[in-house]
Amino acid sequence: MIAIDTNVLLRYVLRDDEKQAQIAYKIIHGQQVVLILDMVLVEMAWTLRGSRFDLSREEIADTVLALLDDTNLVFENKDAVWQAAVDYRNAERVKVGKKWKIADFPDALMANKARGVAEEMDERFNGAYTFDKAAQALPDAKAAEKFKALKVIR
Repeated sequence: MIAIDTNVLLRYVLRDDEKQAQIAYKIIHGQQVVLILDMVLVEMAWTLRGSRFDLSREEIADTVLALLDDTNLVFENKDAVWQAAVDYRNAERVKVGKKWKIADFPDALMANKARGVAEEMDERFNGAYTFDKAAQALPDAKAAEKFKALKVIR
């Protein structure tokens, strides 16, 4: 197994530098399985959403879902990444002050990864707490301001 960084993944996805895109393709479709870490997906989403590329939420979600279908790529938690892409695509606009905001892909990934980790540890998942009002609209996300400590019995 090998891992790639965000720049290699972006060249593979965007093909904006033909020479580097060909190298990225050879790496990803080579002899070894390629690990895509969560932080690489997060950086990719931020970059694609930024002013240089300005991809839509749907395009970013579609990109993540397409990567999940690539048989030579593996992820830290494929199910969590898939659900994060779906939640990100379906996130609703929330009014925050005078502006409208929508949760980011990293928000959706964090909530879904947290649920997965809780399940792996055989723990009950009681939510992903955040101050971000837009992120609070995601499934499993909760307002940090409303946190109430639960009595935990082990």
